[in-house]
Amino acid sequence: MGIISFILILANIIVSYRGFKDSIFYNKYKFRVDAVLLYKDYKRMVTSGFLHVNWMHLIFNMVALYFFSGSLESYLGPVKFLIIYFLSLIGGDLLSLFIHRNDGDYDSVGASAGVTGVIFAAIALFPDMHISLLFIPVFIPGWLFGLVYVLYSIYGIRSRKNNIGHDAHLGGALIGLIAAILMQPSALIINTWPIIIIMLPSVFFIYMIITRPHILLIDNYFFNKHSDVVTVDHKYNIERINKQKEIDKILEKIHKKGMNSLTNKEKQTLEDYTR
Repeated sequence: MGIISFILILANIIVSYRGFKDSIFYNKYKFRVDAVLLYKDYKRMVTSGFLHVNWMHLIFNMVALYFFSGSLESYLGPVKFLIIYFLSLIGGDLLSLFIHRNDGDYDSVGASAGVTGVIFAAIALFPDMHISLLFIPVFIPGWLFGLVYVLYSIYGIRSRKNNIGHDAHLGGALIGLIAAILMQPSALIINTWPIIIIMLPSVFFIYMIITRPHILLIDNYFFNKHSDVVTVDHKYNIERINKQKEIDKILEKIHKKGMNSLTNKEKQTLEDYTR
């Protein structure tokens, strides 16, 4: 493992641990759509990449970064490796920002975009390397892993089946792949077909959501198979109502007991609401 990889892992552990202990710190630096679009708090597009939801989330990302960073950093050098990592972090948040631009309450944290950027940069340069599926001792070629990962991310974005940031993963992966090619153009000549196989579904999907954004909102496969799932708009309205109820409770508490009676979390909630 190179020195930059070590520093990134250490920084993630330190910042994430602070976030585990301090909700105000966590809320101040997490990625949040309205904070970026309305209040121009662009630093969140980087700082959110060093926060994690819990220890399992942190450990999973850091283990993946550890396994893939060594060969890439030694091949490209520390500066190019660092550029790929941060470009991928930002690229992941940019795709999230575009997809969730009408959902101001959407937020996310995690180094996943940066880590997937590193993984796909390695795949672009070494497509025949073998990758295991999680901790299962089954190895597949890197280009095949990349294709399956892209298709799964596209399905995850469209289905909204869980709260995993598939959009950030896909955005980070694409930027990592492209950045590696720009830094080593010969890779495009040597590994033409593996790169095209991975890029085609990604580019087509992004083209579709730009030209036909409604495909993300209604009538997708998951919603057709799950009648109990509410639409994005309905969910957004429910979250707004719940947020207003929370604010009303805080205001009532202030009316009865004064401002000093509020907890740090309640003060932060009130501050976020009044921005």
